This record gives sequence, structure tokens and C-alpha cells, in this order.
Amino acid sequence: MNKIFDLPYYAVIFKSKRSHGDNGYSKTAQTMVTEAAKQDGFLGADSVRDVDGIGITVSYWTSLESIEKWKLNTLHMHAKALGKQKWYEEYTIRICKVEYDNSFPI
Repeated sequence: MNKIFDLPYYAVIFKSKRSHGDNGYSKTAQTMVTEAAKQDGFLGADSVRDVDGIGITVSYWTSLESIEKWKLNTLHMHAKALGKQKWYEEYTIRICKVEYDNSFPI
């Protein structure tokens, strides 16, 4: 991520361990990024996953209210339910307030 957002903003850190097989995960993950981009307050996201299935996705938001609205989005709620049923062995979600942001190069 090279773009610096207006401060402060919020980061939602989603760390997960995938279960075996795609089972529709890839399509739904792309749909979630597209849907999140339509939400007021969404600034962007970064995501990585290693060969063992451990991944981290960080989404960036302007406010806690925008995060709450995304949490209650119907498509997102459905994807979360599927995640618990078949895509993740475990996950952790953390929400942080970003008060400093610097990148090289800008």
C-alpha cells in the first residue's frame, strides 16, 4: 500500500487459516472486495496468504461507523457464515485506529 490516507483512519486486520479446498472461496473473496468498495468510508485493502494457508487481510476505513455498516452488510454477513462453515479453520479480527502513516516511495 503506497497511498497515505487522511489521518486518523481505521484498519481492520483479519488473520485467518484456510481450510483445504477452494469451495467457492476465491469468487466470494473477490465479490467481497467489490462490495466493500461500494461502501461509504472504505479506503482500500491489502491481502497476503502463505503456502500453509495463513493469511492477513487489512481493510482501511474512515470511521468505526463505516466498519459497523460493513459488518452488517447482508452479503458480508452471508460470506462470514460460509467462512465459519467451510473456508476457515480459525480467524482473528482486530480493529485499530491509525494515527501515523508513512510510505516509501510515495
